[in-house]
Amino acid sequence: MSKTTPASAFLKRSGIPFEMLQYEYDPSVSKLGVHAAAAVNEPAERVFKTLMAEVDGKPVCAVIPVAQELSLKKLAAACGGKSAKIMKPADAERITGYKVGGISPFGGRRHVPTFLAHEASELPYILMNGGGRGLQVRLSVEDALVAMQGQLADLVVPHG
Repeated sequence: MSKTTPASAFLKRSGIPFEMLQYEYDPSVSKLGVHAAAAVNEPAERVFKTLMAEVDGKPVCAVIPVAQELSLKKLAAACGGKSAKIMKPADAERITGYKVGGISPFGGRRHVPTFLAHEASELPYILMNGGGRGLQVRLSVEDALVAMQGQLADLVVPHG
């Protein structure tokens, strides 16, 4: 009973192997990504969240581990820009075609430069939003980078 979303349709069309996982989406939890990781029985280090941002006024997508925080300064540097800010939810929904809580780096309405946190490169596979609330796709890091036309970058605030 696999749910088809623009993200899963895009991955299928692109010939990218993936597995769709469904879980009970609970908007009341404070850390949705950490909740999603527990719900699909995966360590939080393997589950990544999709954040829409603007660097020097241009839309970009940052995909980082759910338990970590995006460094706007590092995102701007990765893009060769001066400043970054998180995009307003309504703008993110308009650009991607997805609802907040279900934004995927795959198959969005418009392709934007996409950066994947380098922490992913050490993992055999990662999970990220499958294009709907309560949906995760599991795929290899290499396939994720190809599908999102992305690049690895240092994006997260250091721990400690």
